[in-house]
Amino acid sequence: MSLRTSALMGACAVMALATAASAETTITVATVNNGDMIRMQGLTSDFEAKHPDIKVEWVTLEENVLRQRVTTDVATKGGQYDVMTIGTYEVPIWGKQGWLVGLNDLPESYDVDDLLPAIRGGLTVDGTLYAAPFYGESSMVMYRKDLVEAAGLEMPEAPTWDQVREIAAATTDKANEVYGICLRGKAGWGENMAFLTAMSNSFGAKWFDMEWTPQFDSPEWKRTLTFYLDLMENYGPPGASSNGFNENLALFQTGKCAMWIDATVAASFVTNPDESEVADQVGFALAPDNGLGKRGNWLWAWNLGIPAGTEKEEAAKAFVEWATSKEYTELVAEKEGWANVPPGTRTSLYENPAYLEAAPFAQMTLESIEAADPQNPTVDEVPYVGVQFVAIPEFQGLGTAVGQQFSAALAGQVTAEQALANAQTLTEREMKRAGY
Repeated sequence: MSLRTSALMGACAVMALATAASAETTITVATVNNGDMIRMQGLTSDFEAKHPDIKVEWVTLEENVLRQRVTTDVATKGGQYDVMTIGTYEVPIWGKQGWLVGLNDLPESYDVDDLLPAIRGGLTVDGTLYAAPFYGESSMVMYRKDLVEAAGLEMPEAPTWDQVREIAAATTDKANEVYGICLRGKAGWGENMAFLTAMSNSFGAKWFDMEWTPQFDSPEWKRTLTFYLDLMENYGPPGASSNGFNENLALFQTGKCAMWIDATVAASFVTNPDESEVADQVGFALAPDNGLGKRGNWLWAWNLGIPAGTEKEEAAKAFVEWATSKEYTELVAEKEGWANVPPGTRTSLYENPAYLEAAPFAQMTLESIEAADPQNPTVDEVPYVGVQFVAIPEFQGLGTAVGQQFSAALAGQVTAEQALANAQTLTEREMKRAGY
């Protein structure tokens, strides 16, 4: 071989490497710092092995910060993210505004018809699926069977709020840092207001009447907030106004809570003996009610959506398909066990004997999801849809502002009456400004 031929071959090899490198696409995925998403990041190598031309970079954020950043980015077409973790609230609003890429062209093997109707319906606008659900959830009661039994009580499968208060009182042992109940107190439309809005439905309250007049000056909202504050002040942990999902999860896992009413997705974490000190003592019940026909449970999914205008749409779709597929579920089951797979999105999961055997909470999760009715969320008729949120663009700001008032009441900075009066005033002002 001549020197010239050898040099040419070397140059070709360098060019080939450069071409391969330039063909590699890097996508940026923004997600929330919840356990299932952290697990997904740990399995990125499986996706990259199946798609060697795609690399994944992660931006992992606390829930309130994630919402703020992805909303700004998608609204301004900032292009920071190629895949966004977004909720059931954002998807239909953003889909209508043309901010998300439609996903009706996912391959047949994805089996979109396997998605639970309640979850899929919340992500569909005029027949177009605008995001794929990573996990779905409602809310339910998680409780310490040993503490309830020691108190001489029994948790009903479908408790009332009065029964919850009775159990909270009987199981509180502040001297040993055991609190009868842990509930969200951190301000945010998706933090304390997710819980309190769902709770208020079971008290007969609502955000707006049929004329879009705010209802925080109603007796139903007063009963809701005062009951909540009474529970937390007497039987809740100190500093509860700073506690969201993750903080309460940690409290429950370390044996500090007799009861926790929150997302059904937490069930796999509180029953995992590697993560929870009380794993073998956890029982489950439906979210409480007041006999008015509505339970205090919500309906939610964390979903993967693709912002319109991304220059990496095909790579982003490949990732969304992988992360929300049946195959991903099987991958998690293989690595972590069936009890730890992302719940609440596919019918086939709740027909899988291996999952049903491994997950004692599976049936309660499915019942809770199917019981939530976003089209008729309240006792009285209302002009909006959404169980723990109001599906209008203004709610993101409104919900957080109201949540700050209620968190301040929990911290003892204002009374319940002041918090409700402030919520009424600020909501009236914003709704008038928005033209309702």
